[in-house]
Amino acid sequence: MDVRQAFVIDWRGFPPLSALRAFLAFAEAETLDQAGARIGVTHAAISQQIRSLEAHLGLALVERGGRRLALTADGRRLADSLAVGFGQIGQTLASLTGADETAALRITTTPSFAAGWLMPRLADFRARHPAVDLVIDPAPENREIGAEADVALRYGNGHWPGLEARLILRSSVVVVAAPSLVPPGAAPDAPLDLDHLAGLPWLQELGTHEASQFFDTYGMRRRVGAALITLPGNLMLDAARNGQGVAVIAEAFVAADLAAGRLRLLFEDAGREGYFLVTRPGPQRASLRAFCQWVMRQAAQPGESV
Repeated sequence: MDVRQAFVIDWRGFPPLSALRAFLAFAEAETLDQAGARIGVTHAAISQQIRSLEAHLGLALVERGGRRLALTADGRRLADSLAVGFGQIGQTLASLTGADETAALRITTTPSFAAGWLMPRLADFRARHPAVDLVIDPAPENREIGAEADVALRYGNGHWPGLEARLILRSSVVVVAAPSLVPPGAAPDAPLDLDHLAGLPWLQELGTHEASQFFDTYGMRRRVGAALITLPGNLMLDAARNGQGVAVIAEAFVAADLAAGRLRLLFEDAGREGYFLVTRPGPQRASLRAFCQWVMRQAAQPGESV
């Protein structure tokens, strides 16, 4: 939204910003002396600025009858609003000037991708950038990039409005299960028919709808007794290996299990793209830029198992 459309301020009647700043400093401190020290002026200057602000607004912002100065109800309301406003201004200035370079880099991804791709490689990033603090959020839900996370590693088709996406890993979606769930006599490399799949127990990653969407896409209906268990991604894969149900997952994360025979490929859907590095457009702070470059270098390395 255009800031000119969001706010229309009558600057002719607006109090001086210096007075608002002095008043907030007093509201956040315990005494006039402490308030003056916060912004580098004398306590007398703080007092003068507060009186000037009260005269401008025609409101009493400070109670002066007791042994110590205290905010009135109107004063507290104004102080709370100023704290939010100046706080947002401070965050924006820090972002624009690079003052947030020491802040931890917030990475959001799915539990499956964190366990299967990111964590096995992360030691290399730590060795190259030992001073960068990381917060890894393995959540199945999408986080808001810029507000809740700095960068995302997400599965999809690469189209997230307002965001930039670069392909990391191309992978089809597969339906897999332990060999114990496959009917005797089934050909080792032949996919099972959908009717048989509908009668098996199913596993679904917490926070996603992969199994349910698979049924909807192919017009399937689970039979009575074919339970659906929803659990975190790493536990879902363990459960699939143990023969507790059928799992829908990116093929890259089970390639080793398929090759070793721990899981059987039951069905493959190659219609979707894969995993993407997702960021907001525009300039990036050094730590985010370094992480993005590292991810793309890792993605470009041939012959690495997931």
